[in-house]
Amino acid sequence: MNDKPKTTPNQTPPSEPKLNKPRRSGAINLVIGFVLGLAVFWAFSTFYRPAAGKNQLDTAMLYKVQSILRQKYDGDIDYDKFSEGAAAGAVASLGDPYTVFLDQQNNKELADDLKGELSGIGIEVGQKSDRLTVIAPFDGTPASRAGIRAGDVIATINGEETSSLTIDQAVNKIRGEKGTVVKLGIIRAGDLLKEIEITREVISIPSVSYEMKDGKVGYIKIRRFGEDTASLVKSAGSSLVAQGAKAVIVDVRDNPGGYLDSAVAVASEFSNKGVVVEERSRNSKPKVEYAIAGGTMTTIPVIMLINGGSASASEILAGALNDNDRATLVGEKTYGKGSVQEVVCLSPVFITNDCPGASLKVTIARWFTPAGINISKEGIKPEFEVKLTDEDINNSKDPQLERAIELAKQAK
Repeated sequence: MNDKPKTTPNQTPPSEPKLNKPRRSGAINLVIGFVLGLAVFWAFSTFYRPAAGKNQLDTAMLYKVQSILRQKYDGDIDYDKFSEGAAAGAVASLGDPYTVFLDQQNNKELADDLKGELSGIGIEVGQKSDRLTVIAPFDGTPASRAGIRAGDVIATINGEETSSLTIDQAVNKIRGEKGTVVKLGIIRAGDLLKEIEITREVISIPSVSYEMKDGKVGYIKIRRFGEDTASLVKSAGSSLVAQGAKAVIVDVRDNPGGYLDSAVAVASEFSNKGVVVEERSRNSKPKVEYAIAGGTMTTIPVIMLINGGSASASEILAGALNDNDRATLVGEKTYGKGSVQEVVCLSPVFITNDCPGASLKVTIARWFTPAGINISKEGIKPEFEVKLTDEDINNSKDPQLERAIELAKQAK
């Protein structure tokens, strides 16, 4: 931009000031005018910032709120908490229960989860119809012993309503030190609220167990998809095949999921070719995960057990094997949790991969089965729907497993 004042042709230059007029007065006026101009500009920029476009953050309101609090709030302001609160509120406004701002404490708890270091009651929770819902209780944990079931709605935690809590906030309140008690208000299938007290324990559960059923039918139970799950499934498969298994039942009921890499590796134990899952995002090109050759059970028939507690990586496995004609599905429709989360550290990390401060857990993509089914929207439906009722559970019956064994024997 040209800083010179514009003139018009033939414009008469201004006359020189009279000698008897003090020049100092003009200088003072200029200084006062300049200061007043700065003040007006500051006020305008602070309180009357133009609204941001639809695709960018409008920071004017935050500046205005901060300014008002500085002037009027009768108390001290912790600006670290103020900043974290603003970030948490912005993330919560997205309405995605799996995209969450994690402060330093919650971030540490997430890291402990991934390392398998946690103390709690042994359940996986999610949001269904805007209500905090049990995806799955783990076998042999305080939650399962107390009678908690997949599909139970957790209405209160220690008397506090859960309707305004994020999933991570709820999990943080349910967990606690070993030996302490948490009180959950449970609603089941329209029943009235029932409070259940559960004593927390250190949770350590093997991700895979297996056995041989009658009729040379192998049975593999996968509780979660951790770092060791694929190797344990391979060992289980090798053992069952060596024992003469003619078919295998893979049970992922009440399995809340886990690592994507683990799901792909487990799928490869049953199918040595084809697409396992496709990851789609509006921010990048689709990413396709393929089966890896070398599986132990790629030729024998597979029956998979699924239910409303089967989520995430469990749904990837069920969708992949069913779409590739490698498994028949028995049970009930899965949970429908097909989103991909990435944890981004918000503080500098120089030497290790540990994140010392806050982080952002953000949904970055969605999972689709080889046939193009959006897992989050549709879930995975069984070919043979078999319900498991309260009466069945009370009488120690498992009609889903019974049907799976029938199909496995017929498929030999």
